[in-house]
Amino acid sequence: MRHVTIMGVPFLHINQQGFVDLLVHRIEQQEKTFVVTANPEVVMQANENATVMNYLQQATYICADGIGVVKAAQILGESLPERVTGYDTMVQLLEVGQQKHFKIYLLGAQKETIEKTVANIHKNYPNVDVVGYHDGYFDWNNNDFANEIATLQPDLVFVALGVPRQEKWITENLDKFSKGVFIGVGGSFDVIAGTVKRAPVIWQKLNLEWLYRVLRQPSRFGRMLVLPRFALKVFALKLKGQGKTK
Repeated sequence: MRHVTIMGVPFLHINQQGFVDLLVHRIEQQEKTFVVTANPEVVMQANENATVMNYLQQATYICADGIGVVKAAQILGESLPERVTGYDTMVQLLEVGQQKHFKIYLLGAQKETIEKTVANIHKNYPNVDVVGYHDGYFDWNNNDFANEIATLQPDLVFVALGVPRQEKWITENLDKFSKGVFIGVGGSFDVIAGTVKRAPVIWQKLNLEWLYRVLRQPSRFGRMLVLPRFALKVFALKLKGQGKTK
């Protein structure tokens, strides 16, 4: 499959619907799949931390979760069809799961948040089988934890531990599973639980969802400082003629 590489991170050249269709096919074929949804912050972390880059290198697919990544591809002389977000991917997989009776496991967030997430999934997607869930507070060194999930044989494991903890957990435990799609979804549980509102559609269409989040959660401002650093590095690569695809 075609990829667009940005600062060493290979992004799958695919649109949102195509990506969901691909993951559904892999679920039906029982092909184990590790998905990373990467925005500029993730790309910068990977470039500044070899351990994080190693997590990304273990992924089956990396999708462009952020307009910054799509714009960077254009600057480097390539193109990505559109951003493919973790939240949209999760919701669309739940919609398909409603039809196909997928089994899912949820890991991450605070106890109250994940309980609300599960309740809303039961309400909105009653045919989706939530085989188990656990909040993000657990003994990382308890090896039985992942083994217990593996015995449930979920089709989908949504991991909302934040970057890079969610990618670390998937990387370290993937070999315990024989099948399933494993995807880090960041703060998606908060949105599904209703504790955080997603940006209105008009903000999404204007590619200003990141700004909406900052305005709603000023504590995120420090994290957004990575964006100008990401942009400067992309332009520096452009000047060096290092935009590459594979």
